[in-house]
Amino acid sequence: MKIIFVDGYNVINSWPNLKFQKDYSFDGARQSLIDSLHNYSVYEGCKIIIVFDAHKVNRSIEKKEDINKNISIVFTKDGETADSYIEREVHNIGRRFEVYVVTSDWLEQQTIFQRGAVRVSSLEFYNEVLDTESRIKNKTLKNSNLSKNNLLDNVDEEVFNKLEAMRRSK
Repeated sequence: MKIIFVDGYNVINSWPNLKFQKDYSFDGARQSLIDSLHNYSVYEGCKIIIVFDAHKVNRSIEKKEDINKNISIVFTKDGETADSYIEREVHNIGRRFEVYVVTSDWLEQQTIFQRGAVRVSSLEFYNEVLDTESRIKNKTLKNSNLSKNNLLDNVDEEVFNKLEAMRRSK
């Protein structure tokens, strides 16, 4: 199974659409990230853990919420960065799974790489998510075109022509 850890605020500050959105609504940007990654995780069949820093929030306790089987959200405890949480979890998982870490923090990328995870920059992942969203749209369009139920699909041409003549004669 492929597991992807995402440094939430690092991604929000790196992705062009979320960077703009956070200036108006940080909660909205967070929710947009969650929605995009939810679609990605279902389509790609992977588990995504989005980690948000709470190290500047006094007396915050670690909170983990499983949205569904594909996506979980973690708010770290007071004094803990997303980087340290991700490092600890990658270490705990070991090399049993295919693990990716999405962050643009260079030092974090080096540390994660040493622990056996694959590092992906926030912008690389942004392009991958956009590509997946495009494939989802194309597949949806293709399926919607296939499922059109035209009269001509269900009757032979002679009957269709007679019905068409009747319709036009009114």
